[in-house]
Amino acid sequence: MAVEIERKYLVDIGKWNKPDNCDKHFYRQGYILTEPEKTIRVRVTDDNGFITIKGKPVGASRSEYEYSIPRQDATELLDKFCASVVSKFRYKVPFAGKVWEVDEFLEANEGLIVAEIELTSEDETFERPEWISEEVTGIEKYYNSNLSKHPFKHWH
Repeated sequence: MAVEIERKYLVDIGKWNKPDNCDKHFYRQGYILTEPEKTIRVRVTDDNGFITIKGKPVGASRSEYEYSIPRQDATELLDKFCASVVSKFRYKVPFAGKVWEVDEFLEANEGLIVAEIELTSEDETFERPEWISEEVTGIEKYYNSNLSKHPFKHWH
């Protein structure tokens, strides 16, 4: 079984400045199924398409199966089968031997910036960049699937 171990943090917008040494990619993703036990996500990136099945999170871990599909198929699935969609820029930022994935959300989630780090175990130690603030691992309102239905701009 494929397992993803990931911790998620809010980014301090005042301290965040996009480093020159990071990749930036546009992501558009939607959800065919969102249930507490599982989600099925479709994602289109700059030049690829993916379908991903994720299990229920347990702590910072959950099962994850991701498959590359033709970009055109992913676009059609997003447009025809996904009731809610999230768009964002993702920056891959190397820091202290790890890669942080920083998502700058767009549209109805504009103003929200979240960083994720994948780990090899739940108790792995790692350094945090100065722009990392509050941990939001396991807080459901920050799941992308929930942001697609209950956008950040409507929280206030």
